[in-house]
Amino acid sequence: MIHRLTLAAVAACLMLFPAAANAGVEPTGRIEIAQMMGRWYEVARVPNALQNGCLAGASDWTPQAAGFAVVQSCRKAGSDGALKTWKAKATVSDPRTNAKLKMSFFGGVVSQDYVVVAHKPDQGWLVLATANGKYLWLMSQKPVLSAAIKAQALARIRQLGFDVGRLEFPSPARS
Repeated sequence: MIHRLTLAAVAACLMLFPAAANAGVEPTGRIEIAQMMGRWYEVARVPNALQNGCLAGASDWTPQAAGFAVVQSCRKAGSDGALKTWKAKATVSDPRTNAKLKMSFFGGVVSQDYVVVAHKPDQGWLVLATANGKYLWLMSQKPVLSAAIKAQALARIRQLGFDVGRLEFPSPARS
């Protein structure tokens, strides 16, 4: 029974994290890895099954000997709801830009390639997308972006060719 549940979980994860397509997204420049560390709050995302019903999303990045530990969290059923977390290990897959990352989830059972497609460290936001461009997240170093900065970030997402109309804006996390 446990074996069947494990296989079902792996199959579900593979559907959530599709393999990268040949026509993938590219980084828009080099990033400094130190700027990725710390807490990032989810401002917007393309809906995905893993985060269905998630509010107040955040990702905590910490350096490790071989890459980074990433703990993603959100609240179910409201910003005060039950905390849901999942852990990933991330490594840089393109040291030339530091903007292409491979993340493994569920003890390495599932891995996915991600690309930092936009990064404005002076404004405290970044855009992370799956390498195939199917999913995207606008993340901020503050729980809430100002309306002007958020408009600039959304304009950049649109400029990169993503459909801003597909984005959902879950309730912000509390600091």
